[in-house]
Amino acid sequence: MPAAISVITLLTDFGDRDYFVASMKGVILGINPQARIVDLSHNVAPHQIEDAAYLLKASCKYFPDGTVHVAVVDPGVGSLRRPLLVTTSRHFFVAPDNGLLSYIYQEETDVEVRQIENKQYRLDSEGTTFDGRDLFAPAAAWLTRGQQPGSYGKLIQDYVKLPLPEPAWQGGALAGTIVYVDRFGNLISNLTPFHIKDVQGRTRRSDVSIRIGGVTIDGLLKNYSQGSADAPHALINSNGQVEVFVKEGSAANRLKLGRGGKIEVL
Repeated sequence: MPAAISVITLLTDFGDRDYFVASMKGVILGINPQARIVDLSHNVAPHQIEDAAYLLKASCKYFPDGTVHVAVVDPGVGSLRRPLLVTTSRHFFVAPDNGLLSYIYQEETDVEVRQIENKQYRLDSEGTTFDGRDLFAPAAAWLTRGQQPGSYGKLIQDYVKLPLPEPAWQGGALAGTIVYVDRFGNLISNLTPFHIKDVQGRTRRSDVSIRIGGVTIDGLLKNYSQGSADAPHALINSNGQVEVFVKEGSAANRLKLGRGGKIEVL
């Protein structure tokens, strides 16, 4: 179990226009003035749990042991959906039970999932529309003050997991899925160097082709500068995933594809 330290990250779809993020930070600092708060992102598209799940997966591993990650993209706020505290070998995660932590469950070999039930970790409020401020922020802050996970509530096993697609062979090609589109319009897939090697082993060719959006891309580039603005290209990005891009342009717009789109390696 990680030791509690004072780093808290925030990931939300709240944007920066309203009072939402600032009030969460105020609650955290009111409980632990020494807390170090890091914004992962507050520009997740509203209610897009899948995008938030990917962003959390892509960034959380780089934080020190004991970091508390607060992730609030919560279309079901105020409903019967459960608030969770998840403990892994290195980190804590505080989030709604709506699948946002699916990649964490997938990648961690040992997780402890608790429903947050202890009302001592919740602010009094007239309404139930802002659990980010009234529940998740104080729950995270008290962890950095040394409160034990066992004091938050009971262990559960039936937590919600999104159906994370896995690449599969289809008609002579290894088919994957676009799992995220970044702000540059780059299409990030669930295909990895492992899948590229699988295709190379089956085809006995050193090069591979990428088929996506009715276009076939020959070979993988090393970096963006090798590409051109007049066609999509593919490479392995720094997170170890096959990515399709247009140099200084948007592959998403060019190919008219988004999350859930099909991509094949052959």
